[in-house]
Amino acid sequence: MPERDDAPERLPQPSPAEMDLPVVMDALSDPIRLSILHRYLVDAAGGERSCGWVGIDRPKSTLTHHFRVLREAGLLEQHLDGLTRVSRVRTEDVEQRFPGLLGLVLDWQVPVGLVRAEAAA
Repeated sequence: MPERDDAPERLPQPSPAEMDLPVVMDALSDPIRLSILHRYLVDAAGGERSCGWVGIDRPKSTLTHHFRVLREAGLLEQHLDGLTRVSRVRTEDVEQRFPGLLGLVLDWQVPVGLVRAEAAA
């Protein structure tokens, strides 16, 4: 089925076959990126959220970098909605390529103080 003309354009990301384990593991080696992915899996329940929703108290440029690394590794899908970048976890693609990986992320405990208290609630 062809995509709708008004569907948002996704930012560049690898196909499942192009996802490379060392790149994915490097993306997950940073506690901030791991926390971002964990928050999307737990609190967004697979849904789409803006990058600012994640609630990590870091400069916008730093968070933009972390989201880009996650997207280029194939873990997140992003598209523009006006001036806002909207992200979601590529659950099906990641599970197809690396079965069980997202379960490990779900089981991980986010360090205390990394996510703002009002964002975690």
